[in-house]
Amino acid sequence: MNWGRISRLSLAIVVVLAVAGCSGKESGATLPMPTVMKNSETPSITATATLDENTLVGETPSPLETKETIPEATVTPRPTLRPDAWKQLPVIPIINDTVIEIYKRGQVLGNNPNAFSKVGDCESVTEWFLADFDKGEAYYSLGDYEYLEDVIDYFSGSYRRLGQAAKPGFTAASLMTPLWADREQCEKDESPLACEFRQHRPSFVLITLGTNDVANPATFETNLRRLIEYTIEQGVVPVLSTKADNLEGDESINATIAQLAFEYNLPLWNFWAAVQPLPDHGLQDDGAHLTFGPNQFGDPQVMNRAWPVRNLTALELLDELRIATQELK
Repeated sequence: MNWGRISRLSLAIVVVLAVAGCSGKESGATLPMPTVMKNSETPSITATATLDENTLVGETPSPLETKETIPEATVTPRPTLRPDAWKQLPVIPIINDTVIEIYKRGQVLGNNPNAFSKVGDCESVTEWFLADFDKGEAYYSLGDYEYLEDVIDYFSGSYRRLGQAAKPGFTAASLMTPLWADREQCEKDESPLACEFRQHRPSFVLITLGTNDVANPATFETNLRRLIEYTIEQGVVPVLSTKADNLEGDESINATIAQLAFEYNLPLWNFWAAVQPLPDHGLQDDGAHLTFGPNQFGDPQVMNRAWPVRNLTALELLDELRIATQELK
């Protein structure tokens, strides 16, 4: 009996079950590892919202000792975030000192300051996610956001890239599993995420996960934490994003994403907050896929659809990263 084939088949079945929320329906040098620590003096990730003492619960763990002597990504644990506090966080976060530390380490490692990667499932693969900004001005209209042309030019070549870390069915676990890597593109025993970092050398990653993880929410935090720490180790700034859907029913995945962003003092793109004012919160009838609209940011009717809102807020976030880091190159 071919047990290897049976094992692969079983894993494939798990994948089929995991992609329920991602069916493409939108018809739309080895250097020392960074230390994961906490520092209460590190700037907050909030941009327009301030968390008061009632927002935080739990105790702050003691800092871990470190002997790193070259650029470190020192990310220090902070008190836990109250479960619903993430809903009060702004869509676009402040770019803090943690981002700068990780970015500087990445430059020593040879990462490209003008590159970002998409990390996620089918919602990150589709042409509707940012690709238009590599196609030319005929495919988008910035309206009152003409200043975003600078960030479009700055990260040119990353918007339409279909990298190794964004595929239909991907979860936080599969991104760190070599079995899921494209064997024609990736090296032996290389995970999809490691493959993408080697090929593209990004300085930033937009991590949009969670919809497929509803099939196994109990391990989501552990898997996402592993992904975050590996990304920081590589000198790549992880930008976490909340999701628009609530397929798990209790919003626990968004709460976990926000908690990890808060704990590691990383940028949180609170996309959930961006779609709350939209009809049906920007979701199609299935409660999973985003409503489609072209990237016409000056058209009020179009901006009632989730996809142009996603792309606009992604550009705004990338612009904040550009402004904070471009003088450090």
